[in-house]
Amino acid sequence: MRTDTPARAAPPGMNPFMRLVASTAAIGGFLYGYDTGIIAGALLSISAEFALSHAMQEVVAAAILFGAVLGGLGTGAVSDRFGRRRTIMAIAAIFTLGATAASLAPDPTTLALARVVLGIAVGASSQSIPAYVAELAPAARRGRLVVAFSVAIGLGILSASLVGYGLQDVLSWRTMIAAGAVPALVLFAAMFTLPESPRWLVSQDRRAEARRALARVRPEGADLDGELAEVAETIRQGRAARQAGGWRGLTRAWVRPALVAGCGTAAFTQLVGIEMMIYYAPTLLKGVGFSEDGALLTNVGIAAIYLAMTALGLAIVDRVGRRRLSLLTLPGAALSLAVLGALFALGRTGPEDAPYVIACLFLFMMFQAGGLQVIGWLTGSEVYPLSVRAAGTSAQAGTVWGANLLLTGTALSLIHHLGAGGAMWVYAGLNALAFLFVWQFLPELKGRSLEEVEEALRCGHFTPEHFATGAGTLRQPAEGAAS
Repeated sequence: MRTDTPARAAPPGMNPFMRLVASTAAIGGFLYGYDTGIIAGALLSISAEFALSHAMQEVVAAAILFGAVLGGLGTGAVSDRFGRRRTIMAIAAIFTLGATAASLAPDPTTLALARVVLGIAVGASSQSIPAYVAELAPAARRGRLVVAFSVAIGLGILSASLVGYGLQDVLSWRTMIAAGAVPALVLFAAMFTLPESPRWLVSQDRRAEARRALARVRPEGADLDGELAEVAETIRQGRAARQAGGWRGLTRAWVRPALVAGCGTAAFTQLVGIEMMIYYAPTLLKGVGFSEDGALLTNVGIAAIYLAMTALGLAIVDRVGRRRLSLLTLPGAALSLAVLGALFALGRTGPEDAPYVIACLFLFMMFQAGGLQVIGWLTGSEVYPLSVRAAGTSAQAGTVWGANLLLTGTALSLIHHLGAGGAMWVYAGLNALAFLFVWQFLPELKGRSLEEVEEALRCGHFTPEHFATGAGTLRQPAEGAAS
């Protein structure tokens, strides 16, 4: 365990190229949003063409999530072996293959299998892209740059909703799905021009390349050598302690608080019910009496709010903070669903009550998309030590998509057995549990470098109470921290 750290220079600023890197990488977030969100509008046409039962609708919708679990869990080792940049290029190629195969599917089984392939790319992108951007970003701007991925997800969902509503009678569902191949090809080509992660290069003992990569994303005059020295010292410390990396490293006692905070937050981003709204809102609303056009138009509004609120979250997350933003918004999300559940349970879904139903849906989306959803991928990109970051972000992505698969694969059945009102009350309770989890386990990491976060873990101080004191670099390890 180190007893001294290199002196820190003033926090480095951000040059325009760093913004370009984050924006380009965020195309993966757009693909995530579009390829998962397009099913909401397309499912109505797919169900009509293939005469799908409720169970088969769940299979087609959830197939992409099964693939996402595989992609999320399996990408960490690839990223560690071949680098962040080349991994993202491979993901873009899989996005292209999956969208093309799904659009050509002759039957529901083939469609579901093609969506599994597409899901592998979705899960892999959610693991690799936030980590890639976080490792390039300066600490003071890391939140904003990583949250750009979430904003791009919202843009993809909104685009899918607009296509599903506005072009339902113009484009076939096959064309809607195939359109996702275009931005995937753009991402593949653009990644040739972007730098590799300097932290990954240092871990591969390629210090000169790391310095060149870092110089591209820092303003002139930034202390490149000081920043690289801190990264190198963190890596040296891990090697000196003979610490296990990868999946085995996640089992170490000093890493466990990061795993709990990261994967717990990841699970709750899905269990609170937001993806159910994105995938099934038209089906749910049509089932309680809305017209097809009304249901699809409401879905566009939901997607627009998701995008607007994640964009707002991007603007404020580095000022308000990750933990505080979630604690401020989760009560509103829980209350919105509780009221929505009461409307459904009382049968208040007629034309005169439609504004109240829509208001509850919109308010829920405002509170969720502007809070917990903003920090979901951000938390995974910044809580894990470098030696286990790829495995940690894989575990994070696998947890997200596993929880999403559980939610999506049971949503219609839950509504069938408990009614729409009962289902909304279940999700309201899960929002309340998410609030308690964030309060207990998620420290405030705004403005902290990745190395400071790692040192807090090593010293046994990764707690909300400690970070709330504004304590700086920690020097004394807790007993067993290096074991």
